[in-house]
Amino acid sequence: MKLFGPLYDRCIVWARHRHAPAYLFGISMAESIFFPVPVDVMLAPMALAQPKRWWRLALLCTVGSVLGGLIGYLLGHYALEAVMPWLQKAGYEDTFQQIHGLFARYGFWIVVIAGFTPIPYKVFTIASGAAGMGMLPFVLGSLVGRAGRFFMVAGLVAFMGPRFEPVLRRYIEIIGWIVGVAVLLALAWLQWRH
Repeated sequence: MKLFGPLYDRCIVWARHRHAPAYLFGISMAESIFFPVPVDVMLAPMALAQPKRWWRLALLCTVGSVLGGLIGYLLGHYALEAVMPWLQKAGYEDTFQQIHGLFARYGFWIVVIAGFTPIPYKVFTIASGAAGMGMLPFVLGSLVGRAGRFFMVAGLVAFMGPRFEPVLRRYIEIIGWIVGVAVLLALAWLQWRH
C-alpha cells in the first residue's frame, strides 16, 4: 500500500507554494497537537528547494512546534476530560497512561526525547500538562528536542543538496514504514518497561 509517496508528492507541491513558510509553521503547530503526519515531510523538500534558508525553516518549525506543544500542554492541564475521548479514538490512551507515569521519573528528559524522536510528540504534550509538569521545564525540553530534530533534518538535506531528492523520493515508502515501525517498537518498549 502506497501511503507515504503520495503524501510526499503533496508536500513537494506545498513546499514550492509562495505561502509555504506559513503552511510549514501551521503544520508544525498542528503536528504537536493533533496532526498525524510528521512535519519533516514538508521541511525536507523545503530545505532542498531553498538550501540557503534551511536554518530559517528549521527555526520556523521549532517555534511552531513549541507553540503547538504549549497548546497541547494546556489541553492536558485544563481540559483532559475533553481531550481523553479523542486520545481513545486515536488509539493513544494506553500510550498516554504509560507516558503519564514516566513524567514522575524523567520529566524534562522525556520531553527532550519525545521532541527529537518519531514517537508521537502530541501525546507527550498533553501528558505533560496532565501530569502537572512545570511549564518552564516543558518549554525548555521541547525547545531542545524539537530544535535538535528540525535543525538536523533541514541541515542534512540542505548539505546533501539536489542529488538527495531523487533518492529520498525513491525510498520514501520504505523510510515512512521504517519510521512507523520504529514508533510502534518504541511504544512497545515503553509498555514492556512498565
